[in-house]
Amino acid sequence: MKDIAPQDGPRIERLISMAERLILALESDIAALKEGRPQALLTADPEIQKLTALYGREAQGFDPRIAQAAPPSLRQRFVAITAKFREVLQLHARMLTRVKNASEGMVKAIAAEVERANAPTRTYGPRPGYTPQSSGAMVFNKVI
Repeated sequence: MKDIAPQDGPRIERLISMAERLILALESDIAALKEGRPQALLTADPEIQKLTALYGREAQGFDPRIAQAAPPSLRQRFVAITAKFREVLQLHARMLTRVKNASEGMVKAIAAEVERANAPTRTYGPRPGYTPQSSGAMVFNKVI
């Protein structure tokens, strides 16, 4: 196995540092989602988005043999932070999915209730004894 190249040590350190910052942002997002404050997501911050893109480029071009050739202490830090990053990223994705499903469910429930409330009552005669009211939606009024 080859020794670590002089430029590889700082590269591993840089990946570790970026992963730590991203973990903090993801954990902050998870806490905000648990508190019901999706508007406080740090990952929506342009700086964090740039960091995410940079981390993606760095990680994509990273050869695992570099980490294997690194000193044991650096390798252990890298493996530990990578595992934690994956774990937090999975939890973040699950939380976002839950919030999205809950939000969509609420919107569907509200739409169904509005539709039910605005639905015309059915009469038993051959013609309705009233003029149906418009639902007010542009799609139903054929405006679009």
